[in-house]
Amino acid sequence: MKRFVLIFAIPLVAVIGCKLSNSSVPLNVISYNIRFDNPTDGVNAWPNRKADVAALLRFHGADIACLQEALYHQITDLQDQLPYLSWVGVGRDDGEMLGEYSPILFNSQRFTLDHWDTFWLSSTPEKPSLGWDAACIRICTYAKFSDKQSKQSFFVFNTHFDHVGVAARANAAKLIIKRISEIANDIPVILAGDFNTNPEGDPYALITQSLADSYLISSEPPYGPVATWNGFDYSSALDQRIDYIFVNDKFSVYKYANLSDSKDQHFPSDHLPVFVRLGFVK
Repeated sequence: MKRFVLIFAIPLVAVIGCKLSNSSVPLNVISYNIRFDNPTDGVNAWPNRKADVAALLRFHGADIACLQEALYHQITDLQDQLPYLSWVGVGRDDGEMLGEYSPILFNSQRFTLDHWDTFWLSSTPEKPSLGWDAACIRICTYAKFSDKQSKQSFFVFNTHFDHVGVAARANAAKLIIKRISEIANDIPVILAGDFNTNPEGDPYALITQSLADSYLISSEPPYGPVATWNGFDYSSALDQRIDYIFVNDKFSVYKYANLSDSKDQHFPSDHLPVFVRLGFVK
């Protein structure tokens, strides 16, 4: 199976919270469904907004950026504008380059990539496959990183749940939590993505049995709109929170925001990015 590791990066930050490691520098994490390159989107088509997506990631200083719906050329478009980031991921349709990615972008100046892989949200997770009642093939890409200064290791899991399959979303949540328990052990874990479910849904309940919703445990009050889906509608009621960043108890959440950045009354994507500032707990 062909794998990709392309080099691209971003800055650093500061955090408070329950007992942070003395040698650790807090990190900024963004989860962002950037909307696949659909030519029928008109004024919101990718060529008209790719610079704004890159500018958002740059301005908010993401050390880790988990993207959803990204096609290969969209990732390379961002790499052209953000050459200091590296990324890992595969296309969901063939495990190589075909279809949407759930790539993890990371600051290669700060972090060492120790290991990464992708599994499919299905009953046959080791190969490209459609899961349960899902309308689309879905994946989870994960990576283990080490902070070059503090030597602190951590895992990042990035995913995009199906928008149709009720059983697919519930089973995907169970599978990911199982994989995290098998892979990560007691290491700090971040789970980010577009989960296509609200906080009242079963998948959310399944995930939060093991991981915390960073929105709920932020040391500072959450900033920005509560919801994350805007549908490219600048006047949207923003009443659907379906994008999340979850963490285990090895992280302290200092800040949380759903970023409503816009330009000329246009959002860079049909989702708002989720931003958190995290610190490692001793």
